[in-house]
Amino acid sequence: MKNYLKLIRVKHWLKNGLVFLPIFFSLNILNKEMLLTSVLAFFIFSFTSSIVYVTNDIADIDKDKLHPIKKNRPLASGKVSIKEAKLIRGILLIVLGILLGIISKSIESIWVLLIPIIYLVMNIAYSKKLKDIPIIDVVVIVTGFILRVIYGGLVINVEVSKYLYLMIIFGSFYLAFGKRRNEIMKNGDKSRTSLTLYNKEFLDKNMYVAFSLAIVSYILWCIDPTTIEHIGNSYIFWTIPLLMVILQLYSLNIEGNSYGDPIDVILSDKKLIICIILYMISMITIIYVL
Repeated sequence: MKNYLKLIRVKHWLKNGLVFLPIFFSLNILNKEMLLTSVLAFFIFSFTSSIVYVTNDIADIDKDKLHPIKKNRPLASGKVSIKEAKLIRGILLIVLGILLGIISKSIESIWVLLIPIIYLVMNIAYSKKLKDIPIIDVVVIVTGFILRVIYGGLVINVEVSKYLYLMIIFGSFYLAFGKRRNEIMKNGDKSRTSLTLYNKEFLDKNMYVAFSLAIVSYILWCIDPTTIEHIGNSYIFWTIPLLMVILQLYSLNIEGNSYGDPIDVILSDKKLIICIILYMISMITIIYVL
């Protein structure tokens, strides 16, 4: 069972937590009906992303066997057979179909079906070809993060602030460029074709342009009169320094001995986890208590 969970990358389901941003910041987290719908959306994206992971691992099994880290994945290491992986993917597809059927009954929008399908097709295309095209490979990663937020707002019929979207976009560019940077630092340009057209200097510059724009977008969201009026106070302004500390700690990991995967970076740094927890407590207090 442990190897099956590793195969579908359960820990990477944390990325799908982005679907909860609209319900949280719209002050509807205590609305049971909306919360249930958001949880359903979370699992839809989680199963969709797991299907992509399993498909990629099946396609890349020979390459992964030669990679210093990926060789330990269940398929590449032989702990899970290709036949078992295909069976698991089939089960995931069935469960995903059931979940999409449930959510489409309560939400009259074709986009509740199209967005997960777009995400699935886009990531399969990424695995087949797009990951080898510089910049486009990063754009696909960023689009995946944005689709999660869009879907989270769609299923509960909540409009998300454009400043918040900008923060997610720029923050995603920062994460993606950081991952590419560390792939080059760790493995050279051998692990994927697009890395032969990147270089550390380019990735460093664009990482920190995106880093700066993410912070600026967050500041604009915090001081936006619409945000202040909606939340009912202006204390959210004081979360800006804490967010900067979180991003700086993340950057310190990226500049260090990390392979650059966002989830692995976060889970491997206790200081970063503590700061994220403090940020979450601060936001809950400011938005739902004060």
